[in-house]
Amino acid sequence: MYDIKKLKQLREETGVSFSLCKKALEESSNDLDKAKKLLNKWGAAKAKDKADRKTGEGAVFSYIHHNKKVASLVELLCETDFVAGNKEFQALGQEIAMQVASLNPENVDELLTQDYIRDPSKKISDLLKDAVLKFGENIKIGRIIFWRV
Repeated sequence: MYDIKKLKQLREETGVSFSLCKKALEESSNDLDKAKKLLNKWGAAKAKDKADRKTGEGAVFSYIHHNKKVASLVELLCETDFVAGNKEFQALGQEIAMQVASLNPENVDELLTQDYIRDPSKKISDLLKDAVLKFGENIKIGRIIFWRV
C-alpha cells in the first residue's frame, strides 16, 4: 500500500504520472528516495524504448543573455503537437537554450553529456530522459546554434 501524501509529493517533485508514482512507491515501500531512483531507472528504459519513434513535431527556443552579446537557438523535437505546446516542454526548451548560450557546446552530442548548469548532478541527457518518462513520447534535440558578438 502507498502513502497518499507521499504520492502527491512524488508527483509534484517529478511530474511523472500518478500511476507510475504509485507503482514506484509500492515497489519501494513508500521510500521517496528509492521511488525517485526507480522512476529514473524506468525513465532511462522508456527513453531507450521510444528512441526510434519519429519526432515530427517540436519547437524552436531562443535565449539571449542580458548583455545582448550571447545568444542561442535550440530545436527540441517530440512526436505530437500536443506535447510541443505543453508548458513543461516549453520550459525544457528554454532551459536547454540557456545551457547552450552558457556553455557553447560544439554539437548536440557534446550538449547531451554536459552537466546541467542548474543541477550539476544531472546531465542534459537526463533532462531528456525525464521528459520522455513524463510525456510518454520520444523527445530529442535536433539542432543547436550559438552566437557571440
